[in-house]
Amino acid sequence: MAQPSSNAVHPFPNALQRKVGGRMGPVDPALVARADAALDRLSHNFDAWLSEEVLYLAAVRAWIRVVGFNAQTAADLNLRTHELKGLAATYGFPLITQIAASLCRLIEDEDTRLSAPIRLIDAHIDAISAAARDGVRSDRDPIGRALIVALDDCVREVL
Repeated sequence: MAQPSSNAVHPFPNALQRKVGGRMGPVDPALVARADAALDRLSHNFDAWLSEEVLYLAAVRAWIRVVGFNAQTAADLNLRTHELKGLAATYGFPLITQIAASLCRLIEDEDTRLSAPIRLIDAHIDAISAAARDGVRSDRDPIGRALIVALDDCVREVL
């Protein structure tokens, strides 16, 4: 089978078309290459973005320690956690996405989030901070893998 040239236009797979609904146009490989190049140019900002998000998370935890874990502090924690869950993997930190997703599962339900153990919330925040600080990006790292497994197990027990 002949390989398409690098400037060939490839249609989206049928499965993707079904998921997004309707017919989609072809994908221009040059457009994909430009998007990848843009991400590469921005990648030096990813560490700064993550540091800022970790600081926001620490600030919410400090606020919780001062005023308690209440509806407002829990909502703010949920917001910060969802931000990390949504963007960390895109910015090259898939382990932090997994840890944030685990914390999201623990606190996402407004009816039960206030019963989440603070020690388990702290463990998630500490894990995110440590992964960011030490540059542990993937669960392929043995410590990262053990960490996410342990956190997920604890969340499963609580829920």
